[in-house]
Amino acid sequence: MKVFIVLVAIVALAVAKPVDDYKDISVVKAGIDHIDTTGYKFEYEQSDGVVRTEEGVLKNAGTEQEALEVRGSITWTAADGQVYTLNFVADENGYRPEGAHIPHL
Repeated sequence: MKVFIVLVAIVALAVAKPVDDYKDISVVKAGIDHIDTTGYKFEYEQSDGVVRTEEGVLKNAGTEQEALEVRGSITWTAADGQVYTLNFVADENGYRPEGAHIPHL
């Protein structure tokens, strides 16, 4: 059920942008390695250079400490030509993004 919720959230983010912004973008590579009760793994690449990978693993299944750990990255080119990569982990400790463009506190 948790995996389903994560996938619904991904789809919601994908459709949140106006359709006209996507008219010239196509998926050039996509793959789903697995989706089951223990986790999921997918990747895709778009014609505009966006590349995303993500893997979710169910930790401590069946216990009170059960948690979904998600790790991934997304790379894109900004309007000014700068290439950005955002790596992230989301788990029972929260969402933790990392990237050269993110200020360190």
